[in-house]
Amino acid sequence: MKISLITPARKETRTGNRTTAVRWARILRGLGHRVQIATDYDDEPADLMIALHAWRSAANIRRFRARYPHRRLIVGMAGTDIYRFQQTDPEVTHGSMELSDRLVGLHDLVGDAIPESMRPKLRIIHQSAPALPRRLPLLRSAFEVLVIGHLREEKDPLRTALATQGLPANSRIRVVHFGMAYDAHWAEAAKAEMTANPRYQWRGEVPGWMVRRAMARAPLMALSSIMEGGANVVSEALVAGVPILASAIPGSIGLLGRDYPGYFPVRDTAALTVLLGRAETDTTFLDALRQHCAARAPLFSPLYERDAWQALLRELSDSA
Repeated sequence: MKISLITPARKETRTGNRTTAVRWARILRGLGHRVQIATDYDDEPADLMIALHAWRSAANIRRFRARYPHRRLIVGMAGTDIYRFQQTDPEVTHGSMELSDRLVGLHDLVGDAIPESMRPKLRIIHQSAPALPRRLPLLRSAFEVLVIGHLREEKDPLRTALATQGLPANSRIRVVHFGMAYDAHWAEAAKAEMTANPRYQWRGEVPGWMVRRAMARAPLMALSSIMEGGANVVSEALVAGVPILASAIPGSIGLLGRDYPGYFPVRDTAALTVLLGRAETDTTFLDALRQHCAARAPLFSPLYERDAWQALLRELSDSA
């Protein structure tokens, strides 16, 4: 099958949409299909379109559907589709969803946030991550907390750094932040925080191997996002055995489970400070986080994701 995979993220970027598109293409090629990744559909013949982002890819979705009204179309729902554009531009977002044959969501609570009429189309495919070769020894000089994500509004990226300011003087916590600043405002904010806060280090955008090496030795990760469609960094942390402190948003609850003990309210600096302190000093609490994460980790194996895509394509083929 020839598949056109559309993503709004350009080839040179390392955004979540681009990472997802590349991984999906690799999986689909492994299943024997020919896949072309593009940011715009150029009328190339294709048996199937998979379009990431209902709102940003809307023009491509309409173009493909007009050209091939009877061929299959899958729309991957981004976090901003689900939690922003459905509210701010429902005509375009829901229009893309209506044109699709199937919707793909990345976490278990997506169905709660889309129109009831669309739910029969929805299939949940968790983003996978490869296992690390091995865990590395923890640092003795610090209790390292990773923040992995680009600096932009949706990520509330400096929340963990702010939370460390309320820790006692004898705390060994150090925040190491990997991620690109989306604009000069965020770059300046991160640099100012480093100057004022010795517990915070912003490393900027780095190669994936460097992030994986940091995960291999880190005892904890923090994710303070305001909205997520199902962050792949959660999958990576779970598979790497790194417990997570996460803001209590559907995109994280849908990955970690409703009963996960490591949530804090969105933008609640004081609550995150408390959880950071507990994770550092209370081994029972940290072990509970680890156990929950270990129980969820099998859901994010590459084989699980591959099988989910194979089942979806078979379902579309059988219903043609």
